[in-house]
Amino acid sequence: MILSSSHFDTDAPYWQDVLPYLYKLAGSGFPSCSQLNALLPEGLHSAGGHAIHFVPSSQLANDAYEHRIYSTGQVSTRSDCWHDLFNALIWMRYPYIKTAMNQLHYQALTGSESGTRGRLRDALTLFDECGVIVFSSRPDLLKALAERRWSDAFLSVDFRKSVGLSLIGHAMLEKYLSPYKAMTAKALFIEVDTRFMELSRPDMIGHLDRNIANQILTGQALNKPACLSPLPLAGVPDWWPITEQEDDLFYQDTRVFRSAPAQLTPVPVFSMLTPTT
Repeated sequence: MILSSSHFDTDAPYWQDVLPYLYKLAGSGFPSCSQLNALLPEGLHSAGGHAIHFVPSSQLANDAYEHRIYSTGQVSTRSDCWHDLFNALIWMRYPYIKTAMNQLHYQALTGSESGTRGRLRDALTLFDECGVIVFSSRPDLLKALAERRWSDAFLSVDFRKSVGLSLIGHAMLEKYLSPYKAMTAKALFIEVDTRFMELSRPDMIGHLDRNIANQILTGQALNKPACLSPLPLAGVPDWWPITEQEDDLFYQDTRVFRSAPAQLTPVPVFSMLTPTT
């Protein structure tokens, strides 16, 4: 059974946003595409107007992945593959963001004459594979993370109650099957109001999904890799053994918590308001 794997610590906070789906998929071996499709949001379509559905890779030609999703709705999915399973879970958890990223990939592909990827597609791919959404009602803590002042942020007594994280990069989720200290995600920083931090977790994710997708489509967020900041995940409170995090030497490991370059230009912090309804 997937959830009986020794790789899963179901109490670990980095699993919290995909764990409800993993429980629904618990069974013998990897879930089939039909099982994955049953958990997709009802009425989910690509921007090209086609119902999103997972299809075994063995049934598809090895051609343009993003183009196929946009033009047919088919998401190529390899059997017995953790990477593709986590990708499917993110489609369930963040359907608006995934659809928005696919739309921009498709538009960039069809509009490119040189065949080069460009900054936009590089940013989208980094976020899709290695992204983490970091949201907080404390702009000073987001600023500290953006400036790579790791101890100032992670050791703040207010970090746990004022900062939230949600992994969206399916490659990062795969890495957490066998986590290591140097794991570094690409963070998108979002400033929210205090009311947002009081919402239920599903409501938080729903608002983030819609708002970030809109900012992606309007060119505000993820238009270049410089919108994303490296974030050593081992520093996040409770995301690594607490006994190590409480050691003063833990954050002095510069192989993991690298100092900011002298001429660092911090990434932008995007903002969103909690809807009143």
